[in-house]
Amino acid sequence: MRRVRYSVATSLDGYIAGPKGEYDWIIMDPDIDFRALFAQFDTLLMGRHTYEAAAKMGSGSGAFPGMKVLVFSKTLSPRDHPGVTIIADRMEETINELRSQPGKDIWLFGGGRLFRSMAEAGLVDTVELAVIPVLLGAGIPFYPAPSGQKKLTLTGHKVYSTGIVALQYALTPSTR
Repeated sequence: MRRVRYSVATSLDGYIAGPKGEYDWIIMDPDIDFRALFAQFDTLLMGRHTYEAAAKMGSGSGAFPGMKVLVFSKTLSPRDHPGVTIIADRMEETINELRSQPGKDIWLFGGGRLFRSMAEAGLVDTVELAVIPVLLGAGIPFYPAPSGQKKLTLTGHKVYSTGIVALQYALTPSTR
């Protein structure tokens, strides 16, 4: 079965974007092989805010060639967003159907509220953080309130020369 992996950069104080959605604080470490990272996935999941931010930058679905892009939104119209699949409801059924299909892992790309909803529903297998050595003080939280407690098990880690610390966790089965 395909895994759903929340792979995201976060500040040391737990924000995935600044107060205005900015991400200019994220360091691009030359030792991180982004091509290899992207090759592990064939499906991308995004919340509406993450999708809209990517679309503003011209990234939209075109930034992820060869990937199926699903956007979870109750307000976006599918006809206005060709090239992506808009999911308005039935999140659990949609994710479970994707997981049962053959293919690569599924990247939960963002954002924090979608992660919270999916984690609460037991739909996330791993959390993979790139902790960037910066304190933002405010912004979009990695795991926004109201949130229930989730137990994690460390499965891997790596420290980069830029100070980035990559952490991989499995959600404990009883909390999935």
